[in-house]
Formats: sequence, structure tokens, C-alpha cells
Amino acid sequence: MMNHRKIDENDLEKHKLMNRAFNIIKSILNGVIISGIIIFMIGLYYLIIKAGIPYQDPTEELRIQYAINMGIGEMLIGNGFLVFILGLLVLQI
Repeated sequence: MMNHRKIDENDLEKHKLMNRAFNIIKSILNGVIISGIIIFMIGLYYLIIKAGIPYQDPTEELRIQYAINMGIGEMLIGNGFLVFILGLLVLQI
């Protein structure tokens, strides 16, 4: 009788440990999803505010600055979206 009870207590401890590990992983994945949204929003900022609408007749320096900001914005939007989607997919598994 005593041996059976000890096995149940060990199973309970293992279950608690697994549940805690699952909660930690879930919290990390929620952080990944939120970081994907933040990266996406920063990319939108670069596209809309920093790059904005190009000047009608810009100098070469303004054209280069516009191209750089556009590139940064597009890269951040793509990466943010990818991180967000991957976080959602892994959380569903």
C-alpha cells in the first residue's frame, strides 16, 4: 500500500513540473507573438512616417534617404509578420 502511494506522489510531482514547463513555454511564445506585432508596427512607422510620400523633385541625398527608409520599413514589416505567424503556429502545436 505504501509503495503505491509513493508512485502516485511521484506522478503528481512530474505532472506539476510538466505543467510549469508548459506554462513557461507558453509565456515565451506569447512574448514572441507580441514582439512580432511590435516589429510590424515599427516597420509601418518607417514606411508611413519616415519614408512617407517621396518629394516631387528630390535631391540625390533625399532620394537615397527615402530608399533607405523604404527598405528598412519593408524589411521590418516582412520580418514582423513572419515572427507573428510563426509564434501563432508554434503556439497551436
